[in-house]
Amino acid sequence: MIALPNDFRGKAVLVTGGTKGIGLATGLAYGRLGAHVYLTHKWGSVPEDAVRARFAEADAGVPVVLEADVAEDADTTRLLETIRKDHAGLEVLVSNVAFAQVTGALEDYQRRSLQKSIGYSAWPFVGYLQHHHKVFGRYPRYAIGLSSDGVEDYYPGYDFVAASKKVMETFCRYLNTLLWDEDIRLNVLRARPVSTDSLQATFGPEFEPFLRKYGGGDYVLEASEVAHAVVALTSGLMDAVSGQVILLDKGVCFGNNLMRLFEHRGEYGL
Repeated sequence: MIALPNDFRGKAVLVTGGTKGIGLATGLAYGRLGAHVYLTHKWGSVPEDAVRARFAEADAGVPVVLEADVAEDADTTRLLETIRKDHAGLEVLVSNVAFAQVTGALEDYQRRSLQKSIGYSAWPFVGYLQHHHKVFGRYPRYAIGLSSDGVEDYYPGYDFVAASKKVMETFCRYLNTLLWDEDIRLNVLRARPVSTDSLQATFGPEFEPFLRKYGGGDYVLEASEVAHAVVALTSGLMDAVSGQVILLDKGVCFGNNLMRLFEHRGEYGL
């Protein structure tokens, strides 16, 4: 096993929306490395005891699970003040929360829906950095935002999520320039569809099986694969990478088109 330049033991890692899916997988990955993991959630979506049990099963330490709405400044300040009781600042911030209205027609486009989508899915990547600097007098050493390829590829009803994630990706590039002289590295991971409850809730139960059938076995990512990419970007091995939007797709993107379907038309009965 390669020894990572960064030793995460005892260091604070915050994952927003960290009690399910990609967020939980990311928290577990850092917990196994000895990090002091903080996970946020809203609306009690997952029992906190169940999350702690997952960490215990994985020998990933004991996480701090807190209810905090990423769109509420008061919740953000309270969260960071809690972290300050034990740490001088975050080693890693993972901005994972995504929340937006699913659209079906032009009539579904509402300004307030767009504003809310940006408030949850894009602004925390900026807002948490601002609040962190106010509370700790510095920035986290690493900030990772989680996006999706829906920014450039069409997914039905994904309009507001895609728009919000594009805003976050743009912020990442500009923040990298604004914070050039600070000890922080900012990147965004843009993933293909990930096998999570959120994927099913957004597109329905038939969506993932369809993707796997016609897109191939590697079309859908596992949450742990995204988590490992997050850890890699913060491991110290990739500190020369900052201000980037990186696509996680296992190379599927190149071959995922009508030509591939034509090539396998007999296999798929097309």
